[in-house]
Amino acid sequence: MKKRWGYLSLPVVVAIGATFAASSTLAQTVDTARIETGGQNDWLTYHGSYKSYHYSPLSQINTSNVGNLSVAWIHIPGRSTRGLQSMPLAADGVLYYTGSYSRVFALNGATGEVIWSYFPELDEALIARQTHSPYNRGAALGEGKVYVGTMDGRLIALDMKTGKVAWDTKLIDSQKLTVGFTGAPLYAKGTVIIGAQGGEWPGRGPIFAVDAATGKKKWEFLTVAGTDEAMKTWGSDSWRTGGGGGWMPGTYDSETNTILWGTANPAPLYDWSGSDYKTQGARPGDNLYTTSVIGLDLDSGKLKFYHQELPHDAWDFDSAVGEFVMLDRDGQKLVVHPNKSGYIFVYDRNLGIKNVWRITQNSNFVKDIDPKTGELIGRRDFSAGKVNEPLCPHISGGVSFNSGSYNPKTGLYYKLGQEWCMTLEVMKTTPVTAPQAQLNIGADFKIAPPPGGEIYGHLDARDPVTGVKKWEVRYPEPPLGSVLSTGGNLVFVPDSRGTLHAYDAESGAELWSHSDGTGHQGGIVSYAVNGKQYVAVTAGFGGMASDDYAPTFGGVYKSMPRDDGALIVYSLK
Repeated sequence: MKKRWGYLSLPVVVAIGATFAASSTLAQTVDTARIETGGQNDWLTYHGSYKSYHYSPLSQINTSNVGNLSVAWIHIPGRSTRGLQSMPLAADGVLYYTGSYSRVFALNGATGEVIWSYFPELDEALIARQTHSPYNRGAALGEGKVYVGTMDGRLIALDMKTGKVAWDTKLIDSQKLTVGFTGAPLYAKGTVIIGAQGGEWPGRGPIFAVDAATGKKKWEFLTVAGTDEAMKTWGSDSWRTGGGGGWMPGTYDSETNTILWGTANPAPLYDWSGSDYKTQGARPGDNLYTTSVIGLDLDSGKLKFYHQELPHDAWDFDSAVGEFVMLDRDGQKLVVHPNKSGYIFVYDRNLGIKNVWRITQNSNFVKDIDPKTGELIGRRDFSAGKVNEPLCPHISGGVSFNSGSYNPKTGLYYKLGQEWCMTLEVMKTTPVTAPQAQLNIGADFKIAPPPGGEIYGHLDARDPVTGVKKWEVRYPEPPLGSVLSTGGNLVFVPDSRGTLHAYDAESGAELWSHSDGTGHQGGIVSYAVNGKQYVAVTAGFGGMASDDYAPTFGGVYKSMPRDDGALIVYSLK
């Protein structure tokens, strides 16, 4: 494998090395205990810690001085095909992030100076055949290594200090399946877990666990018919091409040694069975364990418990959103998990239902979901042909794969909702598995406004358990980036037009904004180096959801750069 040294990026770099000493002399091992604590100055895993709050306790930047926030430095990763969707990480003064094609960068967190960069050699012809590639949504840190998945089915470990390859493990035959890894891995207790793309591909959606030190595969769990019980829920041997997968990272519960993970939709994405989905159509039955949340034993990969959020998902509102917000409330240990449909599920730690609430206004794939049992009420199932009434929400979801934020100081959960629908025509399909697997969607669809209204997005501040709303901010187009809240009583939202907003966490009042020049669809984090707080956000539009923005909304999206991206880092003047 080749390692190429990166280049210095805009703007002019000042005080290079002046603050880098922290990373070289005070660096500590990133391990399970450290990730669990979260750390005041660091961002050690995709959601900040295993609690998945996506919250920074840093308060140097706060409601009284956020107006003085300005760009500290910018890094351009290059070759940002389909934009930039990565979640940065930070440890001991060094910022790590990934770009398209699984490029990995280690940067001085204060100056942007490139410490090292790594560009994996990839099969370009294979990547060109992959529908969702080549974006990458992030890396994991642990045991002195940076872990990243690739589109050609590999998991790679790099030395945190040098970028040198420690091991490179092939996990998926991507030449045959034409899927790989786009989501970030999760490190926990000597193990790296990563889920494959799946969904509308005719595979079985594996989740892998790999030894963090050696790269040796420890176990593999199939999200499609991975147990005898599950196989009975796939009629006509449809499990052989059932889709599934778990493409975003979940979290780790150290008290029970359990990995919590969300799984993707079944294939074909849209079924034509109508109300007879239990016995008819492309995949008769409930299709376990797709569109589910699952608990796996970290050491063995054995299934401990699960809840299927949408049995026989016929809408692509899967559960692969990786957010598992771990709360302690009134003596109860709870888990809050958003489903792509816009329904938010509240569980106990064994994934027993405690409540279900909805963040979107426009939703008609079901009439409701029972908040006590999780049962779907009045579901819409389709036969082949044109669907008369638009389906709400749109295939991109009532919520995105990107993260909300829970602030333990305010007790509020800040989450983006997306109000849009789509026209739909369902078609019968046959799975194609040879010589290479192909997408099995089973429909044509087009974005549409909600009945009697306009498409819009909104940031809600809500109680995470009851769903009671305190305030809301609306946007003319649905934002697709992650949300960050901080100890400075701030909520940061990177919107689709390219503006980064800062709001008062208690009231929702906008306190500051700045244009990053291109739309956001990735991560945002905060960290500190030598006592100075920074906010880092990825920008760069182009992907499965944002591809629709120019033809649908026009305006700024018509001229917005494509296949471009940047990491923008802010600090106080």
